[in-house]
Amino acid sequence: MKFTHLFALVVALLALASCDDDTATLGVDMMPTSDLVTKNYKTYDVTTESYAVGDSVLARTTKSYFGRFTDPETGTTIKSDFLAQFHCDEGFELPDSIRGDSCVQFELRLYIEDFVGDSLTSFKLSVYELNEQLDPNADYYTNIDPKKYYDENAQPIASKWFTISDRTITDSARWSTRYNNNIHVSLPNSLGNQIIQDYRKHPEHFASTSTWLKSGNPCSKGLYFKLESGDGAMAYIDIIQMNMYFYAYVPEYGKDTLGVSSFAATDAVVEATHFENSNLQKLLDDKYATYLKSPAGIFTLATIPADQINVQDTINSAKLTLTRYNDLIQSSFKLDIPKTILLVRLDDYLNGFFENYKVNDSKESYLATFDSSKNSYVFSNIARLITRMAKEKKEGKASENWNKVLLIPVESTKDSSGNIVKLNHDFSMSSAKLVGGKDDKISLEVIYTSFHY
Repeated sequence: MKFTHLFALVVALLALASCDDDTATLGVDMMPTSDLVTKNYKTYDVTTESYAVGDSVLARTTKSYFGRFTDPETGTTIKSDFLAQFHCDEGFELPDSIRGDSCVQFELRLYIEDFVGDSLTSFKLSVYELNEQLDPNADYYTNIDPKKYYDENAQPIASKWFTISDRTITDSARWSTRYNNNIHVSLPNSLGNQIIQDYRKHPEHFASTSTWLKSGNPCSKGLYFKLESGDGAMAYIDIIQMNMYFYAYVPEYGKDTLGVSSFAATDAVVEATHFENSNLQKLLDDKYATYLKSPAGIFTLATIPADQINVQDTINSAKLTLTRYNDLIQSSFKLDIPKTILLVRLDDYLNGFFENYKVNDSKESYLATFDSSKNSYVFSNIARLITRMAKEKKEGKASENWNKVLLIPVESTKDSSGNIVKLNHDFSMSSAKLVGGKDDKISLEVIYTSFHY
């Protein structure tokens, strides 16, 4: 045998000996890459339209909102007032030496975290006692009807004209680091005296928030803060306190000393904001743009063409970009742009996404933040959502809304590690006009890989 033939035989035997059981890639390394894989880039039309919220979104927020404001850009108006209960600390006590008629001041303090509009606009606020108790375990929505919880024929227990920038104090006091901007409302001292007298007779009424809400004391069921008049600003109220000042004898001082007990609106009780939007229809009828307006105003609805995309191939990425139109007017009072929006399937939203404390999962719900450099929101890859939609359609499991998603302004709560643990509707005053509409499609950019066998 010639040497060359012997060498070839040895090489063949060694090759056979080195083979393992995995032959899935047999011959692949010998094939040109272009014969095996093809990457494709395609764009698909996405239809968008404005989606009316109907003033009804879940009002799960620790802030309350008060005022009326007209958006200078769109001419839409939002009005807001609210209902609130008050928390009673466990172990609540009043001094034994307090007199039953010693309330010298009974007041409300509504602390303003922020505001939109003209701080010198005058508003009239009236305060009514609730005659129906709000359920601390129930969900309340922004279309809550206050008339179901108070007697509109009754006289308010207090009324107050105010401006967000309090003009009753000096400028030096207003700009002091110790001053926290607030609306001060005086309540009748007689109501405070009733609370003190009930405490002396029934201290068990003050054992917890639950017993306080059922005690029948003045203000114990809660209060309705009603907007009577005013237009031009909206106050964001983050702390509400009801303070009762009294005199009690202190032996070490040998005289009566002023004391105070407080009840506050907290997470343990209900704060239910009531919103009313007006003049939205012209935005909803716009076929060449869509809108995002918060709070409780307008979302954007998008129809994803999942049935046009070949999901048999591997989708590497699917990018959806929502570009914002620039403002057309200059105003000192124009609204902010929503900072974060949620993309969620319409059915998931209607079936209790927020009520069930869900957060974005990057499968059927995604978050995007506004990118000012691109003037847009970018959902960089919703491929898993498209694949799921197409699968449902193919398997006959698609609902009527199978390929529809909502874009919703939201705010998030994160844990110490930066993980999102809660999503709520964004209740700040914000607005954005987006490219799109029924007669002006936007694009879904898809990159996918085709394999050839």
